[in-house]
Amino acid sequence: MNYSGKIFAAVAALVLGCPNLSAQEPNPQDTTAAATTAFPEDAPMLRNDGAPCRYYIRDINIRGVKYLNEEILKSSAGLVAGDSIYLPSNFIGNAISRLWSQRFFSDVKIGAEIDGDSIDLEVFLKERPRVYHWNFEGISKGKKKDLTEKLKLKPNSELSDYVIDKNQKLIKKYWAEKGFRNATVDVRIDNDTLRPAGQAVSVTFLIDRKERVKIGRINFLGNEQFKDKRLRRTFKKTHQKSINFFKSAKFKEEDYGEDKGLLIDFYNSKGYRNATIVRDSIYPINEKRMGIDVEVSEGNKYYIRNVSWVGNSVYPTEQLQELFGVRKGDIYDKKTMHKRLGIGKEENPEDMNQIKSLYQNNGYLMSQIEPAETIIGADSIDVEVKVFEGKQFTINEVGITGNQRVDDEVIRRELYVRPGELYDRSLLMQTIRTLGSMGHFNPEAIMPDIKPVSNELVNVNWPLEEQASDQFNIAGGWGSGTFVGSVGITLNNLSVRNFFKKGAWRPYPMGQNQRLSISAQTNGTYYKALALSFTDPWMGGRKPNSFTISGHISEQNDAYYIWQSATRYFRTYGVAAGLGKRLTWPDPYFTFYAEASYERYSLKNWTGFVVENGNSNLLSLKLVLSRNSVDQPIYPRRGSEFTASVQATLPYSLWDGKDYSDDSMSDQERYRWIEFHKWQFKAQWFQALSGNSNLVLMLKAEMGYLGSYNKHKVSPFNRYEVGGDGMSGYNIYGIDIISMRGYEDGALDPSSYYSRGYNKYTAELRYPVILKPSSQIYVLGFLEGGNAFDSWKSFSPFKIKRAAGFGVRLYLPVVGMLGIDWGYGFDPPANSTKKSGSQFHFVMGQQF
Repeated sequence: MNYSGKIFAAVAALVLGCPNLSAQEPNPQDTTAAATTAFPEDAPMLRNDGAPCRYYIRDINIRGVKYLNEEILKSSAGLVAGDSIYLPSNFIGNAISRLWSQRFFSDVKIGAEIDGDSIDLEVFLKERPRVYHWNFEGISKGKKKDLTEKLKLKPNSELSDYVIDKNQKLIKKYWAEKGFRNATVDVRIDNDTLRPAGQAVSVTFLIDRKERVKIGRINFLGNEQFKDKRLRRTFKKTHQKSINFFKSAKFKEEDYGEDKGLLIDFYNSKGYRNATIVRDSIYPINEKRMGIDVEVSEGNKYYIRNVSWVGNSVYPTEQLQELFGVRKGDIYDKKTMHKRLGIGKEENPEDMNQIKSLYQNNGYLMSQIEPAETIIGADSIDVEVKVFEGKQFTINEVGITGNQRVDDEVIRRELYVRPGELYDRSLLMQTIRTLGSMGHFNPEAIMPDIKPVSNELVNVNWPLEEQASDQFNIAGGWGSGTFVGSVGITLNNLSVRNFFKKGAWRPYPMGQNQRLSISAQTNGTYYKALALSFTDPWMGGRKPNSFTISGHISEQNDAYYIWQSATRYFRTYGVAAGLGKRLTWPDPYFTFYAEASYERYSLKNWTGFVVENGNSNLLSLKLVLSRNSVDQPIYPRRGSEFTASVQATLPYSLWDGKDYSDDSMSDQERYRWIEFHKWQFKAQWFQALSGNSNLVLMLKAEMGYLGSYNKHKVSPFNRYEVGGDGMSGYNIYGIDIISMRGYEDGALDPSSYYSRGYNKYTAELRYPVILKPSSQIYVLGFLEGGNAFDSWKSFSPFKIKRAAGFGVRLYLPVVGMLGIDWGYGFDPPANSTKKSGSQFHFVMGQQF
């Protein structure tokens, strides 16, 4: 008897013993089914009637499967050899349903062979064709790659109506987000000629983007209190077509949903508590324009009648009410109330004036604040603020993970959150800023993991993502008519104490956050310089008192070729040592730094300074008070930074008994010891303007002045060169170079001997392109104004040269900050009547 005959005999026996059993489900319509069958069309079917009989599954045979694992199919269908089943029952039907739900098959049938109380199940499956190639037509190569990755299309996957339909919808959504809302997607399925017919196919999506559709108009219906123009301004990302090219008219569903929420927030802030969007519709105007209609119900305008507090015991009602600031008779403003309470989407951990911050900064981690509103009459609301204080939490453990190169102790000494202390959210924010400013960790990923371990204890873990912070560069530049090559290395994580430790040189002893910088520059003959500095931010490792020591040597001469001997030169030598201290008052953002330095300038027939010959000595003390609350160093979004400094020498001319008004005095005698007092102030402020904090406004102001004790002995050194990109191609010791975009190098100096004073104001609008540990890129537009002066009498903060432009910045951990700006100077440079015009500027290094 052949195989099919045996099956039919088994079925006959089963029908006689347990009549009318069934093991088949209707085959749903499937347009992707293979053309050939993977099992006999006359496979026996069990009938679904008669008294149930008990059987033991002896064997399970899977028929017609080529690509899938048979054991996994048995398990997913719930078919296990040795199990007992009753037939007829829904057992076989459930197994078939499980197999259908996997969407791998175009047909499923189950037959059986009976042997006493044992049963062998025969599972006949017809696999769907496999897709060996996914293709796109009608779009560019780059978009094809983008769609393949976005749709996660993989070769050798199954073909089904569900897969085709899902991907068609995703493709349409992809193009709709880019403004092509009328895009059509058709499908072509071709048999793979290299494989048996029906087993493999190629699927091609035929894409026609049509015309880009932008928002032609946004209309509001039902608004009586506010005009359409005012309501359109509440939409931050959804805009109708206008002459303002900064506002995109592209439509995105997600942005539109957020903007509808902002519309209701606006109404709530104006007292319209019950304002709602009744309906909204999106409709085509033509092939290139779409319209949006939004119908609103404004409701009545509400006012605050009473404000009461319930549940507060830690802080008196008067203190909370004063901080809340909402009083009887005020217009109902939901957004402002939530902002002052610090709840919902208005919660801001960095805002210390929020009531929730008041509790969170005093250990009440689980504190909750819930305002309850009761409507009184047609236009009044009673607000009852319920406070659930809970218990104070104490820090149990503080963990650090992710650091491989920076020692634990170095990180822990920067933490403001310590075991045994009360939980304080403000200290968490301070720690985030401090860790970000170290430069060793990705500032975008610094976020504490807070886990309560009991009703009074909480663990705080800092998962850190390290990034490269050392810098090594080899570069060439053009300065003063000559090409200058430079090489430099900056190690930002040095550990001096491990210098002689075995195995520590990988590639250098690291882990203690100490900084060593060595740089050398030369053009071979005309110019050469060497500079070295070392900083230990925690001298001794006990307190955050920094120690810095530095030195430099340089020479410029007129020996332009190797066979020439120099007849003119300018040589400098300098050493400096400084101590820095973090202050706790007025707040922990303040630091104080003091530096003593000695420099010697040797000149021979050298023009450019007031003095041309002789040796000049400079012994000075510099004091710097600064405050830095910027959230991160590379792409700050919020915070401020200011520096006020004074550098002064001894007033030698007050006691040395020399008459410096004597014009016959030689330069060597007059400038043997340099004297001056130099004042400088710099400040900048950052504020995020967008909801995702990416669009950032930076405002900056700075000024400096070089004063003298004796008007006949004004220092020829330590002056300012104002204008250009702030890069000379090489270091010029004795001169501070101040950048001013839109003007050439030194173009604002009123004389050939540089400037004694300057001021400068900058406004920048920044937006990031990439913010990753490996690279950070952002674009900017700027307005800038500044000027240089040769005396205090001519100094004025209002006499400025104006410029505007745009640029781009690229930060690579290995080489630091690089950038290029285009600026247009609207005013003439010093001693000129022609406006500066278009200028390109190159930037290297982070500037402040």
